[in-house]
Amino acid sequence: MAVVDVSEALKSLASTMESIEAVLDLDSLRAEVASLEEQAAAPTLWDDPERAQQVTSKLSLLQAQVRKTEELHSRIDDLEVLFELAEAESDADTRKEAEAELAAVQKAVDELEVRTLLSGEYDQREAMVSIRAEAGGVDAADFAEQLQRMYLRWAERKGYPTEVLDTSYAEEAGIKSTTFTVKAPYAYGTLSVEQGTHRMVRISPFDNQGRRQTSFAGVEVLPVVEQTDHIEVPENEIRVDVFRSSGPGGQSVNTTDSAVRITHLPTGIVVSCQNEKSQIQNRAAAMRVLQARLLAHQRAQEQAKMDALKGDGGNSWGNQMRSYVLQPYQMVKDLRTEHEVGNPQGVLDGDIDDFLEAGIRWRKQQEK
Repeated sequence: MAVVDVSEALKSLASTMESIEAVLDLDSLRAEVASLEEQAAAPTLWDDPERAQQVTSKLSLLQAQVRKTEELHSRIDDLEVLFELAEAESDADTRKEAEAELAAVQKAVDELEVRTLLSGEYDQREAMVSIRAEAGGVDAADFAEQLQRMYLRWAERKGYPTEVLDTSYAEEAGIKSTTFTVKAPYAYGTLSVEQGTHRMVRISPFDNQGRRQTSFAGVEVLPVVEQTDHIEVPENEIRVDVFRSSGPGGQSVNTTDSAVRITHLPTGIVVSCQNEKSQIQNRAAAMRVLQARLLAHQRAQEQAKMDALKGDGGNSWGNQMRSYVLQPYQMVKDLRTEHEVGNPQGVLDGDIDDFLEAGIRWRKQQEK
């Protein structure tokens, strides 16, 4: 790398970092951290465990965000000194170390920059992800379960808490559907680019003749509802049914009717939850899912009105959005951004950051 390239790279990094810090508004972030620290220190905090969990979780994540931003700023400053040292002493090893650090800092800055692109109304919220098996029989059910594992593994790598609210198992293998939450700021904005139909091509492990099978699974991503949304659900607008929880292969998980299904009569939206032990807990979880779906329904109606006014027919950017090909070759390709990798197993194991980043940048470009 020529000296002039290093100089330009460092200038570009410093400029990008300055823009990021302006968008993030570090002073506001620090003030919010201070407020949360005060709340976390209150002796009565754990009188309400759910609120306490929200406060401590948000505090931890915001502290990490401030710390990461400050550390990146410091690393950029140190890089300049490291390159100057390598140049002054004509030290090839130090130069190599500086170049490796430059690449690492560039990647970290790029990731942080993507966060600043999440400026939608609900982008800062936690995410509720639903996955359902579509065409493809048992292969589709197995694929839906692989997608669930992919997102849960991604969240685990990031240190984001998750909660599986409902899973409906298929009879032979895999799942018919699942709903889970990812409890981290900006989880919705980040994962919303995953919405659409995912397609897998492989030699089916469920086909005795070893034929190639194409299967599909649908992913829906919703923002978690907050108190400020005022999504009221009157009791006379819902029907609540209870049933026995089931596990893989249709087996009963417990012997009581603790699973809950709620039907919203005006819209026909149906949600269920069976992962909690009690009927009361399952009903509360199902209501959270219903509120999120009603919020999405309300947004869709508003968007349809806007599209009608604009006369664009309301075509969305995502239906079939990604292909996972395991046979006859190995590739995962996003059909919107053209981003592709040759390691499907790594992607299915949760390595999806590059796809998320490409999707967020692509979406921002489409909005211009």
